[in-house]
Amino acid sequence: MSTYPNAVATAAPVDPACAEPLPVLGRDVTVPLVTGGEVTYAALDYAASAPALQRVWDDVAAYAPYYGSVHRGAGYLSQLSTDLFEQSRATVAEFLDCRPGDQVVFTRSTTDSLNLLAAVLPADCQVFVFETEHHASLLPWTNAQVTYLNAPRTPDEAVATLERALADRDPYGPALVCVTGASNVTGELWPVKELAAAAHAHGARIVLDAAQLAPHHPVSVQELDVDWVAFSGHKLYAPFGSGVLAGRADWLQQAEPYLAGGGASRKVARRADGGVDVEWHTTAARHEAGSPNVIGVYAIASACKALTEAGFDGLVARERHLIAKVRDGLAEVPAVRILSLFGDDAPRVGVISFVVDGWNSSHFAAALSAEYGIGVRDGLFCAHPLVRTLLGSEPQAQGECGAPEAAPGERSLNAIRVSFGAGTPDEHVDRFVRAVRELVANGAKWQYRTEEGRCVPAV
Repeated sequence: MSTYPNAVATAAPVDPACAEPLPVLGRDVTVPLVTGGEVTYAALDYAASAPALQRVWDDVAAYAPYYGSVHRGAGYLSQLSTDLFEQSRATVAEFLDCRPGDQVVFTRSTTDSLNLLAAVLPADCQVFVFETEHHASLLPWTNAQVTYLNAPRTPDEAVATLERALADRDPYGPALVCVTGASNVTGELWPVKELAAAAHAHGARIVLDAAQLAPHHPVSVQELDVDWVAFSGHKLYAPFGSGVLAGRADWLQQAEPYLAGGGASRKVARRADGGVDVEWHTTAARHEAGSPNVIGVYAIASACKALTEAGFDGLVARERHLIAKVRDGLAEVPAVRILSLFGDDAPRVGVISFVVDGWNSSHFAAALSAEYGIGVRDGLFCAHPLVRTLLGSEPQAQGECGAPEAAPGERSLNAIRVSFGAGTPDEHVDRFVRAVRELVANGAKWQYRTEEGRCVPAV
């Protein structure tokens, strides 16, 4: 049987009813309802972007007056910013429990991190990736020989599928496995440790897309035995524009810089023939050319500290409490079908996707927003092959990441996703469950139309 090494073993039971959500920006924002009046906004789209922690925002605001360009100046502010930047690198390495010698490279996002890794793959590298991945980890491997693996229906099947694929590969060439830690569609945890063991047993390396895992569970590079981890700041309660690729240094050091420019170069000299010789850095700076996003990097480090200090035991216990509320509430509505690969009992994070019989998904999401002040996501969630598999559609069926062209009342190849985390109060999920029941029982109170691919209230 597969185990779930990402799950947290609590030393003592944590009463989720006693745990308070972490303070986040926007928690008191009110929005207008199309039916009249205002309501506090229920942000239930954490899987797309989690609101920034108030602690993170306060740390960034305290640093802002001391803003300076890193690795560039002798002045006090530049030196302070450089120290802050490198201390943030150490904080992220500690948060991920990196190995000695691992590098932490700062990027723009998970997508950027995985494209960076794709750019440094050795020649003739084979890549193995499940069709269940987010497009950020499904699509970057354009310069490699890629094997796309079918969606497994159990964790054990995932491991067995990978082992069969790896057994058939060229055993002497480099290989990489890319796998998510938690699905951005179903929220289900993947058996990362077992997949890593299978990869290493066949001479392959593995990169973990932790974009949905890191905000909800601790991620240990050493315990999971993965070679690289990628995640984004904007899903880890930090502002947009920063990401991380952390892991083994050798492929990163041996490849040409991801971007050529200042910061990546250690020494540049003209040759007698008029050309230019460049000596590149062998540290993480090799792939961080240009002036880095110091504020974004510091925000990630602040979020890592805040989550660690809050304690994942309590965060996980409270999230499980919210997951049970949502799943139990939706189970009482016969028209609702929750999407799942591994079944109802699979461990998961606070990400749940579903469809409603008789409803266009975009119409349903629009009504939740306009009539109840609830923000969810509808579409294919930039995981088209997975959602199509879960919906039982043909692989070639049409669909988009955002709202479809189907009008309200028409069936669409889309689903609705509700997602939440450390900043979500009980009232938000209670309002969501109540809204689903009312919409299914009574229908929408307002008329809606399709405008530029989006379902919006008719005015």
